[in-house]
Amino acid sequence: MGGTAVVVIDMLNPYRHEDAEPLAESVAGIIGPLSRLVDRVRRGEGKEALLVYVNDNHGDFSATREDLVAAAREGARPDLVEPIVPASDCAFLPKVRHSAFYGTSLEYVLSRNGIERVVLTGQVTEQCILYTALDAYVRHFEVQVPRDAVAALHPDLGEAALRMMELNMHAEIVDADACLR
Repeated sequence: MGGTAVVVIDMLNPYRHEDAEPLAESVAGIIGPLSRLVDRVRRGEGKEALLVYVNDNHGDFSATREDLVAAAREGARPDLVEPIVPASDCAFLPKVRHSAFYGTSLEYVLSRNGIERVVLTGQVTEQCILYTALDAYVRHFEVQVPRDAVAALHPDLGEAALRMMELNMHAEIVDADACLR
């Protein structure tokens, strides 16, 4: 069996936008399980995995990893950013639309590293996670989504998105602690 990649999507967020408050509330509920999963990958615990961050560039096409990290740390909720800041040696891809595959080199990075399974984490369940899951599925990757490591803007839509991923994309919906075992 091929490798696994844990993909952290859009977690570098300054939380200074129209729907920041409900999103930050949802992220506060997942930051513990998500940061523990990221730490497990960093320490090489359990099944070895590639850690990849894919983050919206917020319309700044000159923004670097450092720029996005700094903006998030200086934003309204640094407490939601600090536990999952990517290490300098971690793969980091900026994105411009919902799917982590759209306009990025994610597929190439995964293929180059022999990845067959992606673990999708981050925000927003009913948007970027859902669209990334679909793009992963059509590219023949196995998809796993830890329900306690994805944040939703609308809890009912988040639950519906998880169900759609499970039924339509054959995603395995688990808890973060079950990943990489």
